[in-house]
Amino acid sequence: MNFIGSHILSVSQFQREDIETVFNVADKMIPYANRDRVTRVLEGAILGNMFFEPSTRTRVSFGCAWNLLGGEVRETTEVKASAIAKGESFYDTARVLSGYSDIIVMRHQTEGSVEEFSAASRVPVINGGDGSNEHPSQALLDLFTIRKEMEGRGKTVDDLRIALIGDLRYGRAVHSLCKLLSLYKNIHFTLISPAELRLPETYVEDIKASGHVVVESEDLQAGIAHADILYVTRTQEERFPSQEEADKYKGLFRLNQTIYTENCEPNTVIMHPLPRDSRGDARELDDDLNENPNLAIFRQTDNGVVIRMALFALILDVVDQVEKSARDVNWYTAGRFR
Repeated sequence: MNFIGSHILSVSQFQREDIETVFNVADKMIPYANRDRVTRVLEGAILGNMFFEPSTRTRVSFGCAWNLLGGEVRETTEVKASAIAKGESFYDTARVLSGYSDIIVMRHQTEGSVEEFSAASRVPVINGGDGSNEHPSQALLDLFTIRKEMEGRGKTVDDLRIALIGDLRYGRAVHSLCKLLSLYKNIHFTLISPAELRLPETYVEDIKASGHVVVESEDLQAGIAHADILYVTRTQEERFPSQEEADKYKGLFRLNQTIYTENCEPNTVIMHPLPRDSRGDARELDDDLNENPNLAIFRQTDNGVVIRMALFALILDVVDQVEKSARDVNWYTAGRFR
């Protein structure tokens, strides 16, 4: 893959060697994300952060990653805050805003919308999530987290045993992660969901065609028994035809410390793309797991910054220039990655 000037719209663009390229650059970004070093390699460059669907982590971490490389961020949040609410087309919006930016990150609730936007953009576009379709950077940071967690246990991504739990039908992070994991060897997928929220058959077929094992189940406790990774998701209620329909599945699979202790191996890693739903009728990932050292959800969010820094550096071709404009920080830093 030639990253320079490229759109990042789907994980289907990546081969395994491309993933390793991103991860190698991400490792180099840790001192800057950790505030041990400061670089101004993108000083004067502008990121257009266009989020037409609610977001906290993705929007802020993309902006943070850009700022850490020295650039400035301009944001549009929600359709009603943009000219699209007045009837402007994606084409016109893309042509205008790409004139104001060096790169654009876009999130939209409609599948295929980011690709449509990118076709008219004059600068690279990164997909920050398009409906229930894909979320490439989330999948990359999830896989980066899996790699690091497995390395700490003397394992690799190859031969991984992963249980994906919850809303697998609408979870775009799950969809993209499954595609990336399919590039590795001998992965055992346990798909735990209600029958109505199973992983779409096209994804299951692709996983099997890549030579991996797939087991589908509605039994949470049996499904998590021999996993290296538990990847828990919330019910994507915003994708359902009605709130009443979504409410039928909220809280159906709840992982708490008791269930974890009774059914999981001692070092099983717990992940979640966040946000987790902490309301009483949901709690798919209970707060009583917060002190569990195998809970990796906040290590995931930290890793999101370095992955997004790596994507920016690769797309704008500044990887070899980052250190040239770097210096030590002159303020107290808490050491996030230590």
